[in-house]
Amino acid sequence: MTWHAELSLDYLNENLRSVARYAHKGPLRILKSLYPEGDAVCHNVLVHPPGGLVGGDLLDLQVTVGPGAHGLVTTPGATRFYKSEAGLATQQLKARLEEGARLEWLPLEAIAYNQCDALNRTVFDLSPSAEMMAWDITALGLPAAGMPFVQGTFRQHLEIKGAWLERGTLRASDTRLMNSPLGLAGLKCMATLVFASGSAIASARLERGLASARERMEAHSLRLQAGVTSPHPNIMVVRVLAPVTEPAMQLLKQIWAAWRQDLWQLSSTPPRLWNL
Repeated sequence: MTWHAELSLDYLNENLRSVARYAHKGPLRILKSLYPEGDAVCHNVLVHPPGGLVGGDLLDLQVTVGPGAHGLVTTPGATRFYKSEAGLATQQLKARLEEGARLEWLPLEAIAYNQCDALNRTVFDLSPSAEMMAWDITALGLPAAGMPFVQGTFRQHLEIKGAWLERGTLRASDTRLMNSPLGLAGLKCMATLVFASGSAIASARLERGLASARERMEAHSLRLQAGVTSPHPNIMVVRVLAPVTEPAMQLLKQIWAAWRQDLWQLSSTPPRLWNL
């Protein structure tokens, strides 16, 4: 039996309060809206009750952030791509940000289990004055639990329309990619954090963002496996490789908090789930 689930999530600015409206089909849910930092930012938790995907499963998410609204989405646990007997397991997100909108897309990691056949596809479409932060964290297997990623395929598609497109295919059998110093060097966690604007980021803001990211990296144990670049005038991208998820997540949270303060003048108010 396969699961097909759909969720539409719309953020609206109603009298200076960001409000979430949502509808679903199948096993995807949004928990109640939370406002730990006031009415301007709406925090939501995305829940997938089955807990993972197998061959043939599809999670289809559609997010719209209306003019002037600000939404933050996280998850209570990892997305698990389990062993696939037949067929592709797919999670896909399409998000559209209108003028003056902000979105923070901050799910916990995706885990590629041994013998999975998976696609994790994310597409963002930004109006000229919209801005967003999003991260993508992938763990290859569970080596500490004796469940390494030695068979299977994990595909990624990360896109910000008109500015950035990245596709990758990780095959466990590709030992050159998985183990070479020019590839993943045997490390089992890849993490990416993106700050994006619908138009060019002002040079002073760009330099401030890059400098604050580098400052956090230099003080972190992963400083030799992390970097930040601006591959397009609208984009800043942080890359991290780590042996396990936790230190990579810790570094991304530090940079996310710094960018929030430096670029949006917002405090680093984390989702409540992160403190559990």
